[in-house]
Amino acid sequence: MEYLSTLDDKGRISLPVKIRGSFSENSLILTKGITRSVWVFMHREWEDFSKNLLNSANQSFTKQLSIQHQFIAPKAEIEIDKAGRIAIPQSLRDFACLSRDCKILEVVNHLEIWDSEQYKAYEKANEAQIQEVLEEIGPAALFSGNLR
Repeated sequence: MEYLSTLDDKGRISLPVKIRGSFSENSLILTKGITRSVWVFMHREWEDFSKNLLNSANQSFTKQLSIQHQFIAPKAEIEIDKAGRIAIPQSLRDFACLSRDCKILEVVNHLEIWDSEQYKAYEKANEAQIQEVLEEIGPAALFSGNLR
């Protein structure tokens, strides 16, 4: 699902009611996304994500440090206030180029918060790649649930 939301002057964004109902905790973990977005995890999903990330980093020490610096180090634990808002730290707002109009995406195990204009540009820049992926998996896989 995609939702539109507004970042206020204090760096807070309101989480959609439909999303809030699925949280079993009053705090969330925020970090940098792979793309220019903020990723939002519940604690259990964060633990799984960070463990998988660190365990799969069978590369050099330098590459492992890069992964830790990108995702683990900038994490922030944020409380959900009574109005259903979270305050996004300035460093994460800067990373994701968040302005007033934002888009919140529900992804498999996390949320992504994007600046609306940044997300439009991302979609446009990746249009050809999405078409390639769709051609690779084929229409039958899309409707049968059997992705390769």
